[in-house]
Amino acid sequence: MDDYAVIDLFCGVGGLTHGFEQEGFNVVAGIDFDKSCQYAYDTNNQASFLHRDIGAMSKEEIESLFPAGSKKILIGCAPCQPFSIFNRRNGGKISETNDQRWKLLSAFADLIVKTKPEIISMENVPHLKGFKKGGVFNDFVSKLESAGYHISYEIHDAQHYGVPQRRHRLVLLGSLHGEIEMIAPTHKENPVTVRDTIGELQPITAGQIAEDDTLHRARNLTELSLKRIRATPEGGGWQDWDKELVADCHKKEGGKAFGSAYGRMNWDKVAPTMTTYCIGYNNGRFGHPEQDRPISIREAALIQSFPAHYDFVDPEVDFSSGRLARHIGNAVPVLLGQAVAKSVAKHIHKIENA
Repeated sequence: MDDYAVIDLFCGVGGLTHGFEQEGFNVVAGIDFDKSCQYAYDTNNQASFLHRDIGAMSKEEIESLFPAGSKKILIGCAPCQPFSIFNRRNGGKISETNDQRWKLLSAFADLIVKTKPEIISMENVPHLKGFKKGGVFNDFVSKLESAGYHISYEIHDAQHYGVPQRRHRLVLLGSLHGEIEMIAPTHKENPVTVRDTIGELQPITAGQIAEDDTLHRARNLTELSLKRIRATPEGGGWQDWDKELVADCHKKEGGKAFGSAYGRMNWDKVAPTMTTYCIGYNNGRFGHPEQDRPISIREAALIQSFPAHYDFVDPEVDFSSGRLARHIGNAVPVLLGQAVAKSVAKHIHKIENA
């Protein structure tokens, strides 16, 4: 694979890039409009971070990043907020007039068609596949097929590839050289659990920062929230509380749909999907299985399968737990990225030994 080079569009803090580098790929650049991702990306990966608006990048600018004579691979995860369940539940509507973010998917397709990489990969939320208004996903696939790409796409659960969480993602693969598909699940029968992932970390309390890891810190809780989490068994939620602890919103019929709010994880199951709000106790099943606190930033990163040594914090920038949670929740889990990379490597081996 020495003659292949990879560019990661919408790279964030580098989950997908790191997965490809773990498989020996030469990732030459990661591109993102969020400059606050640069420190984590540059510090933990061999590739260089470029602060660019991908929607405004030209064919020439992309092609100049690939080493001369290399075979091109273009990968990425266009921002998915317009298609997310959270956005839809909260009244988010997707149209050309009120949300421009989906146009980044079209920009991704346009760059592929113009630069003609040998192999492509796109990862996104499952709802993108079923989104019909405007034909966003259908247009994406049609553009690529018209340009000569063999395309496969399927919704995969990241836990089946060793990621210790339920995280259903749409993975699309494409090649100019024949059929390409995702490798078979590696952990379908033996998922990695919460206990496997964070069970050995130092116990901390709400509001505490571990002595040996500044990211192993948990948000503080109000007295009411402490009463609530103490009343929550492992794997349980607000349905287990006495009535006086239940929030008014959950007493209403509509509130019953949010069954994971104020929940604790289960030690011997996978975690729920890490979101951009994954360190907030009231935002989902993000309570520690045993300790009376929400999960820490480090625990969220480990559940996203980032290595324990992954350095997210620029010492020259004021620390923001909210910003860091957003970066971690938005990331492609490293092990899912590695599974995509294995799929690409398998395809390359096949076409080069045909």
